[in-house]
Amino acid sequence: MTFDKLPIGSTVGIIGGGQLGKMMAQSAQRMGFKVIVLDPDEACPCQHVAHDFINAPYDDTDALKQLGERADVVTYEFENISAEQLKALAASYNVPQGYEAITLLQDRLVEKQTLEAAGASIVPYLELKDAQSLDQAVEEIGYPFMVKTRFGGYDGKGQILVQSSDDLDEAKALVEEQDCVAEQYLDLYKEVSLTVTIGNNDQIVYFPLQENEHRNQILFKTIVPSRVDHTENAREQVNKIAQHVHFVGTFTVEFFIDKENQLHVNEIAPRPHNSGHYSIEACDYSQFDTHILAVTGQKLPENIELLKPAVMMNLLGRDLDLLEDEFGDHPEWHVHIYGKTMRKPDRKMGHLTQLTDDVDQTEQTLLKAFEGREKY
Repeated sequence: MTFDKLPIGSTVGIIGGGQLGKMMAQSAQRMGFKVIVLDPDEACPCQHVAHDFINAPYDDTDALKQLGERADVVTYEFENISAEQLKALAASYNVPQGYEAITLLQDRLVEKQTLEAAGASIVPYLELKDAQSLDQAVEEIGYPFMVKTRFGGYDGKGQILVQSSDDLDEAKALVEEQDCVAEQYLDLYKEVSLTVTIGNNDQIVYFPLQENEHRNQILFKTIVPSRVDHTENAREQVNKIAQHVHFVGTFTVEFFIDKENQLHVNEIAPRPHNSGHYSIEACDYSQFDTHILAVTGQKLPENIELLKPAVMMNLLGRDLDLLEDEFGDHPEWHVHIYGKTMRKPDRKMGHLTQLTDDVDQTEQTLLKAFEGREKY
């Protein structure tokens, strides 16, 4: 795909003003672009760093049109926006990412079907149309399995682990409330992710394979480079997906590695991702830099260089309660605070990255610092 290269001084429009939008805006401004953001929260983090701000709901058609008219290119920071409205926006304005990825990936069932059609490796799954179909899941998939809502889930929301018949009542309540998908629960060895950027003329660039740990379905830490090297296999899976789905800009594919060392695609985030935040300090280009380069039609670097191994830790509200008085004592911590106005125990409030020559030692040191979080 080929599209116009935008000159310095052009305006980048961002749908969504959270931390991802904020970090996109900061990269765009450093390159000489102006930024306008649309978000329903008048105190969203991105509006404090943008040149202009449209305070409106994501599904406000007039506001989206206003964003399209005032921006030279439009991008988005998250996938839970209306695919139909994005399609209409892309028909009249410059939206290089298009709407296809959002259409396919915001529905977990369609995402699974798309991955299957692309030839990617995925775990067995089953559509749950009603509570009775849980019996079919027990028979075909077997315990344990995950029940996930088809729409709107993130950071563990809308998910139930069904380990035995004792969990079926809770699962049935969720299925009766909304459409769901059942998928086999793997005996995990590791979780990894691969962040990729696709740009003008189908340029593609890969970040290092990222090793992740989740706690309570929220990303807890990322280690780069991954200590389990599935780089070639992960790139092969990503290439299959990219040939099947239209992507422009930065996106991340999350993988499970089972106890037999087999790699399985878990899900795709069609925008910059939490597990790629380390790249701001640890790489010669961050995932936000390459995203802005891609959507504005600039040439991407041929390769991403990891300047130094890194450990990135998410900072939830409970972590700020625990650690914020210690930040000044640790200059080795590159601390990012997103600027959200309301602090909640499980809300992502920031992250920190430490560059290191010994990821194992640094991981243990940081884990000690975070030990008190489980008391909350």
